[in-house]
Amino acid sequence: EVQLVESGGGLVQPGDSLKLSCAVSGVTLRSSTISWLRQAPGKGLEWLSTIYNDGTVSNRDSIGGRFETFRDTAMNTVYLRMNQLRPEDTAVYHCATGTAATISLGEGRWGQGTQVTVSS
Repeated sequence: EVQLVESGGGLVQPGDSLKLSCAVSGVTLRSSTISWLRQAPGKGLEWLSTIYNDGTVSNRDSIGGRFETFRDTAMNTVYLRMNQLRPEDTAVYHCATGTAATISLGEGRWGQGTQVTVSS
């Protein structure tokens, strides 16, 4: 059974950095495609990035290079390193299997999410 568990969220101040983790079980990362998404209060689900089974990464243009997605295959974990955080980054962050396209069709497995709050 494929399972994903997010962790690493918390309360930070504007300008801080934070690293989120997505621990994957039931499948290897070299055979998986994993995406990061977030949902802010009162807003819809927003796709952030996808790391493909070969390790290549696609990012949402609007994050402006502040976020980095990478993986540790030995730990079977995908990470989201967030720099220069802003209040508008406040959201529940999720990881899920698949791409934005497949996720939009209702496919894939999701983690439970981790809360990130950016406030002064």
